[in-house]
Amino acid sequence: MDKRLALLLGLCVTACGGAAEPVGEVDTAFKLIGPDHKVVVEAYDDPQVEGVTCYVSRARTGGISGALGLAEDKAEASIACRQVGPIRIARPLPQREEVYAERQSILFKRLRVVRMVDAKRNTLIYLTYSDKLIDGSPQNAVTAVPVDRATPIPVK
Repeated sequence: MDKRLALLLGLCVTACGGAAEPVGEVDTAFKLIGPDHKVVVEAYDDPQVEGVTCYVSRARTGGISGALGLAEDKAEASIACRQVGPIRIARPLPQREEVYAERQSILFKRLRVVRMVDAKRNTLIYLTYSDKLIDGSPQNAVTAVPVDRATPIPVK
C-alpha cells in the first residue's frame, strides 16, 4: 500500500475515535494477483473508558482492488469488548456515542462501533454495524462489559 494512503487512512481512523491495532489475520481465499482475502482481528481501547478494549473481526477484500484501496469490504463484523484493567471513567458518558469508525470502501461505507450505557445494570454495551449513504446493512454484533457496582457509570 502506498505510504501516503496508509498515513491518510491512519489519520482518518485516529480522527474518528481511535486507532485500531492489528492483532492477527487469517487468509480466506487465495488471490493470484494482490493480497488474499482475509479475516482480520483488530483491537482498540475505548478512548473514554480506561480499562476496556474491544476486539473487532471483519472481512478484508484482497486482490488488485483491495491492494489499491478500491474494494468494498463485506458488512459482516463481530465484536468482543473486555475489561483488561481497572475501569476508570474520567467524565460523564453520553447515553450513546460513536467510539470508532473506519472506512470500508472508497465511497460512503463505514464500519462503526457505538457505545451505549445501560445505567440500570451498570453495564457498557458496544454495538458494531456497517452503514452506507444509501443502503446500510442490518447485520450487527453486540457485546457488553459489566462494571462493578462500586464504580457507577457517570452518564450525561
